[in-house]
Amino acid sequence: MKRLAIVILNYRTPQMVRDCLASLQSEVDPLQDRVVVVDNASGDASVEQIRQAIDEHHWHDWVDLLPSEVNGGFSAGNNLGIRAVDARAYLLLNSDTIVRPGAIASLLAGLDAHPEAGLIGPRLEWPDGQPQISCFRFPSPASELIAAARTGPVTSLLRAFDVPIPVSDEPFEPQWISFACVLVRRAVIDQIGPMDEGYFMYFEDIDYCRRARQAGWRVLSWPEAHVVHLRGGSSPVKEEMAARKRPRPYLYASRTRYFAKFYGGFRGVFLANLLWYAGRLVSLSREVLGSKTPHTCEAEARDLWTNWRSPLQEWPLPPVPSPSRKPLGPSDPDSIPTPEPLAKPGPLHHS
Repeated sequence: MKRLAIVILNYRTPQMVRDCLASLQSEVDPLQDRVVVVDNASGDASVEQIRQAIDEHHWHDWVDLLPSEVNGGFSAGNNLGIRAVDARAYLLLNSDTIVRPGAIASLLAGLDAHPEAGLIGPRLEWPDGQPQISCFRFPSPASELIAAARTGPVTSLLRAFDVPIPVSDEPFEPQWISFACVLVRRAVIDQIGPMDEGYFMYFEDIDYCRRARQAGWRVLSWPEAHVVHLRGGSSPVKEEMAARKRPRPYLYASRTRYFAKFYGGFRGVFLANLLWYAGRLVSLSREVLGSKTPHTCEAEARDLWTNWRSPLQEWPLPPVPSPSRKPLGPSDPDSIPTPEPLAKPGPLHHS
């Protein structure tokens, strides 16, 4: 059994994977650790380029490349990598990350020092060292009101339900942490199972932290460890939302699945949407009066109901792109396939 397995999920970001692996070279012990790069059926030259990088830099003794036959999404790709290595802990790492010196050793030390912690996350930051918010409270129907209103008095009144938690320089216990980089204890996976593959992308990290906490584990922020996160490098959804464009439908399908799983099925989805509409009335009235800039995405009020009739169905797998197609960059609107919903519901979660 290895001390640590690091899983890097790639979808059409081979250069970022190269940079991420380069940052790991001095941080891993080939005798104790293993890195698995899972290619999520990119359909471009990713596999060849990553294999070439491994050959050029002689990384074979600590890096494996594992091409997936399908793009099953974030959870499925990471689960594939986890199953490939028997280890005491697993570090899930986005391809758009750069690990700062000493970060992995610090995370492992934090896990050893806190046996009650099942998941531990570093301080995520920009290349210039400015921190990113990476610790959060669980989304709830009340937080949907806050998000839709985006108005100071509403946020202050419901502060206990506001999702983002300000950056802290001291270790603390948030409700969930970003899975751009997270260290997961093997015992957690043995107890609660793998990540829920019913989420194609987004909300799977919230789901997993909720399940771990329900099983008695703590989720810990460990800001002593620093990891650069180049946001938007592995998915365009956040950029689309910042520009108020219509994001990919799997975002709303994941939201629906989350509220159904943890807030009472369709009733939870209905309540979350109802409070979103209440908040939207607040922000819309301010926009009409000219005191607020619009912030909601295109068609958001309608897209909130994605999959509401069967909220626990699994998101369908997108078709595997043709290898002959021109490689796409992460900012290309076609770089993440947009599958259509299935009519048949799927299971609640995988075990």
